[in-house]
Amino acid sequence: MSAPRGPADPSGLERYYVLTGGRSGPGGSAASLDVATLVVSRTAPLPGMQHEHEEILRRCREPLSVAELGAHLGLPFNILAVLLADLLEADRVEARDPIPAHGAGSGPDLALLEEVLSGLQRL
Repeated sequence: MSAPRGPADPSGLERYYVLTGGRSGPGGSAASLDVATLVVSRTAPLPGMQHEHEEILRRCREPLSVAELGAHLGLPFNILAVLLADLLEADRVEARDPIPAHGAGSGPDLALLEEVLSGLQRL
């Protein structure tokens, strides 16, 4: 059984409202973010930054997808997108489109699959 929540214990929707300053979605360049977008830090966290911004900068020293970042931080996509918009606007992170698979949508490369099968058969 969970402990009762008091007015000083922001949780759920109240917590998200506080984290985003009441914003419900990202604007500007962050509007094109999706779950596969890779995020990488450009700077280290600064003293006095919002805790979630610090966490994003720490976790994204190496490129991390928005989906993975959301899972690590326990935040829904729209809330995370607002936080990322803040960091993008401040030029503290970079958002990169994922590297598309060669010939995406055309199925697996048959020659590559044959090479893998051949290699497995030799084992």
